[in-house]
Amino acid sequence: MKASLRKTTGLSRKEKADIKVLVRFIALFCRKKHDGEKKPFAIEAALLKDVVRPVELCPHCAKLLKYGLSMRLRCPHVPKPQCKKCDAPCYRHEYREKIREVMRFSGMLLIKRGRLDLLYHYVR
Repeated sequence: MKASLRKTTGLSRKEKADIKVLVRFIALFCRKKHDGEKKPFAIEAALLKDVVRPVELCPHCAKLLKYGLSMRLRCPHVPKPQCKKCDAPCYRHEYREKIREVMRFSGMLLIKRGRLDLLYHYVR
């Protein structure tokens, strides 16, 4: 779905779920790994205001989240594959490594806390 169409039709249920997971994982990673000054993450896109809950992030994690959101919304694949299995990755190398670190850390932490539904993504 093109970005111009997305503005009028809204986000699919899968896109909303992916975005919520991305925000949750990055927020958890930042809360556990980064001390120091954090600011509320502001969403400019009207489409995301009802999807993304307010979170406070350090500048590095805010930059990563903003990049991740833009890449998710630009994904040309329908249906979207997992990024780790995609044959044409859109993430630049430095962001790809950072998002892997975030997903690995936050995913395992949530599984240890009892979110067994996240195991599906590791096994798949």
